[in-house]
Amino acid sequence: MHRMQSPWAPFKKMTLALALGAALNGSGIAAAYAADQGTATPIKHVIVIFQENVSFDHYFATYPHAANPSGEPAFYASRKTPSVNGLTDFMLNHNSNSANPFRLDRSQALTCDMDHDYTAEQQAADAGLMDKFVEHTGASYDSCDPKQVMGYYDGNTVTALWNYAQRFAMSDNSYGTTFGPSTPGALNLVSGQTHGVTPANLSGVTTNGTVISDADPAYDDCSGGSTLAMDSANKNIGDLLNGKGVTWGWFQGGFRPTAYSGGKAVCGAASTNVGGSTVTDYSPHHEPFQYYASTSNPHHLAPSSADKIGYTDQANHQYDLSDFWTAAESGHLPAVSFLKAKKYQDGHAGYSDPLDEQTFLVETLNRLQKLPEWKDTAVIVSYDDSDGWYDHVLGPIVNQSSDPADALSGPGSCGTTSPGAYPDRCGYGPRLPLLVMSPWAKVNFVDHQVSDQSSILRFIEDNWGVGRIGDQSFDAMAGSLLNMFDFKRPHHAPLVLNPSTGQPLDGDDLMHKHGS
Repeated sequence: MHRMQSPWAPFKKMTLALALGAALNGSGIAAAYAADQGTATPIKHVIVIFQENVSFDHYFATYPHAANPSGEPAFYASRKTPSVNGLTDFMLNHNSNSANPFRLDRSQALTCDMDHDYTAEQQAADAGLMDKFVEHTGASYDSCDPKQVMGYYDGNTVTALWNYAQRFAMSDNSYGTTFGPSTPGALNLVSGQTHGVTPANLSGVTTNGTVISDADPAYDDCSGGSTLAMDSANKNIGDLLNGKGVTWGWFQGGFRPTAYSGGKAVCGAASTNVGGSTVTDYSPHHEPFQYYASTSNPHHLAPSSADKIGYTDQANHQYDLSDFWTAAESGHLPAVSFLKAKKYQDGHAGYSDPLDEQTFLVETLNRLQKLPEWKDTAVIVSYDDSDGWYDHVLGPIVNQSSDPADALSGPGSCGTTSPGAYPDRCGYGPRLPLLVMSPWAKVNFVDHQVSDQSSILRFIEDNWGVGRIGDQSFDAMAGSLLNMFDFKRPHHAPLVLNPSTGQPLDGDDLMHKHGS
């Protein structure tokens, strides 16, 4: 496939040296620590917890103010909590959509899955008016009320995330790299690139060689139906890390086969969600590295040994979630780890929910904070797409596209495709939650700087000096996450929460009751 020179070169104005210099200014301890670790910052381990299908307003619309009804876990914010770009009283009660936003109770944790297609999400945004969600992304099947798309949770349901935001750092200005569902989001996380796919035109899934919807990866025995493959010229962060000898892995619930049939892996494990429904653990189209021949593990082979996890062996950096803990708790934590929950705990409406998701997040963070490596670890919680849930903010459109699949500024239009640019990559897409938990994260901090899914990719690239993806990857223009860190004053006290309630277990009241 012919590769054209990136039209984005003029955007690359701030060098890594300047960005890091600003972040590390006056921090002798950070500079010395980083030099000792061979990384650009004191962060030696990055763990990305990649969850599913949540808009920012769906989880943080009224942060830090919770309703606190009787019988639900209470949340009280510190008086020093900074404000977020959430829903005002006027937007709650006089919304421009055909229904007002409304609070979802803990008893309403299970909801319908909204429409979150590439085109539908642009139509809902309605050229920035953000007023057509009920009509275009509200679910209208199986007796689902499309007005449910306006629902949001508060700190009495997503209590753990609100408490993590109190202790660590969060962003209220982070976006999906492009519009669309899980597969584009996952590919953008690891490569900033959804173009260069085979087949180039698969009805409703790919167009003009760009992925705009979901299909399973070609290099995965557990895939079914139509499958996709990124061409051999495409690179992902795994390729870059391998080139520098940096250990890494993708760890996903249900990846371990339950059997082999005809020489192919069978992924038959399942779990039960909070509503009592049985959900298959593994989702192939949530595993981005399986779309690339260079980083795939088609037969789901186990690592050859615990000390080889993170290195290139028969597993090729693709693992079951249990392998992460085998490595982490035996002193072999990779430098870069991506964690993907079993489906019932990934937060995806329709089969998962915020309560099962909370259990996964809290149990994971509680264990991580016990590791000796916690002192130099950054955990980033991010999401693959918005599920179509209402959010009142249109992000900056940094990449335009004019193709029949586009509909942001009119039929067939998200602006006009730039000469030489790949089409069907309209973005940034919907606003998504983003949190950073680390001893080096700023405390009770809200970052208002623009970032996107590929900002995580860029942070990893810059921290280990592995270079850029190239070929119009969004990493070249991604906003920095460095403002969410304080490399002068690390804080090592753990925040241990109850997996069920999301409230502190260790006697730490987060200063809420004292109103500090």
